[in-house]
Amino acid sequence: MKIQLIEGHFSTKDAIEIITQMIHVKIRFHENKIDNSNNEEDVKMREKKIKLLQKNLFEFRKEMEAMKGKEVSLNSEIEVLI
Repeated sequence: MKIQLIEGHFSTKDAIEIITQMIHVKIRFHENKIDNSNNEEDVKMREKKIKLLQKNLFEFRKEMEAMKGKEVSLNSEIEVLI
């Protein structure tokens, strides 16, 4: 099963907003799991994932801001394997 989340052309400003919100959802997911976890290894793994997401977002924003005024294509699909 595939779910198409994003497909289209966007201004860099809109692309930043969309990707930022998506990454924040993923970060909140990990933060909630950390709050409910007693497993130290799980917490450390999730903290690493959060840091990587934050780093990727920072780099994405920097690249998009350098392209001000241009349009970018975004395509995001989730594939669910059973």
